[in-house]
Amino acid sequence: MQTLSPAVARRIALTAQGFADPRPSGVPTRRHLHRVLARTKLLQLDSVNVAVRAHYAPVFSRLGAYPPELLDEAAWTQNGRRPRLLVEYWAHEASLLPAEDWSLLRWRMREYATRNWPRVQAVLRRSPTLTDDVLTAVKDLGPLGAGALERALGARPKQGPGTWWNRSDTKTVCEFLFAVGELTTGTRQGFQRLYDLPERVLPPPVLAAKEPDPAEAARELVSRSAEALGIATETDLRDYYRLGVTQCRQAVADLVDAGVLEPVEVRGWRHLAYRHAQARVPRRVTARALLCPFDPLIWERSRTERLFDFHYRIEIYVPAEKRVHGYYVFPFLLDEKLVARVDLKADRAAGVLRVPGAFAEPDVDFGRVTAELGAELRTMAEWLGLDGVVVGERGDLSESLRAVLRNA
Repeated sequence: MQTLSPAVARRIALTAQGFADPRPSGVPTRRHLHRVLARTKLLQLDSVNVAVRAHYAPVFSRLGAYPPELLDEAAWTQNGRRPRLLVEYWAHEASLLPAEDWSLLRWRMREYATRNWPRVQAVLRRSPTLTDDVLTAVKDLGPLGAGALERALGARPKQGPGTWWNRSDTKTVCEFLFAVGELTTGTRQGFQRLYDLPERVLPPPVLAAKEPDPAEAARELVSRSAEALGIATETDLRDYYRLGVTQCRQAVADLVDAGVLEPVEVRGWRHLAYRHAQARVPRRVTARALLCPFDPLIWERSRTERLFDFHYRIEIYVPAEKRVHGYYVFPFLLDEKLVARVDLKADRAAGVLRVPGAFAEPDVDFGRVTAELGAELRTMAEWLGLDGVVVGERGDLSESLRAVLRNA
């Protein structure tokens, strides 16, 4: 069995995620978006909008400043000339994934349909026809949010603002129907999901595609995880699409037998790793990127620590006085290492990208890191339509970062 150094494993992982690809020299196009999706396989959705919503950020990290409408059109627009490229479903959490992957997750929809849902059952005891009523309303009226559906059905809205943990009956049923594949996202208004029927959203070839059996689907999903990660433990492979333990282990064994995955050891890793047969190993990677907390390169925190010796935790839910680095922290990738972390906030009212804190990792070249980080922050601010970057006082990089930005 081959033994790899941590440096080689990092280069494999970075290349698999697209960081060895050069950024476009001109305005990125749908072809460039295809290239990113071929690397990452999916984009995680998240409602936090402190700097930029999670699904936009990984594309920026790989392409630089791109028109956000490029992703919006791919995800939520359908026309004859350009069929919808992406669809929403539960993959790695709520995600945007290629529309053709819909059939690979039909087993999950069927599993959800047979699962015990106490909240849904309680709703249906109160309103036995609500699922049929919602489906009929969506069919007749087109893409609708839960609030509009409530009004269409004559339901009395619950008191107080709606939240994930305090849903109306209609929202509960909509999310259940989304989970079992009877509804999907037709489009979004802001970040509100408007539900529609899959047959009106998915391209006809996707709807007509043969559904693989669950074992075949699991093998394909693990293979895609391995392509996206390049090199990974079984746990890493399982996490990418949130597969079951037995399901994933059998798929890994089958893919090893088929020559798709190669077992390898990585020095310093406790567990066996698997390298995808087509994973590339460049001699070096030159990259510069701000990584949002939900970027697939770093979303599995233990893998991030193994690959980069970088302990990373999101501190959104940590009380302010106990936060170490800040509320919404982006690690900064420079070449093959995570060299810094910056707390970011897009202050749209003031028209600036705020950096409340900027922190260097041990033993980095301060001069180079601040120069490259300053340039990337300016690029991000311009991409977000902001007029500049304002650096706060926290962190050992803050003073030199202010100087770099002041002298730019």
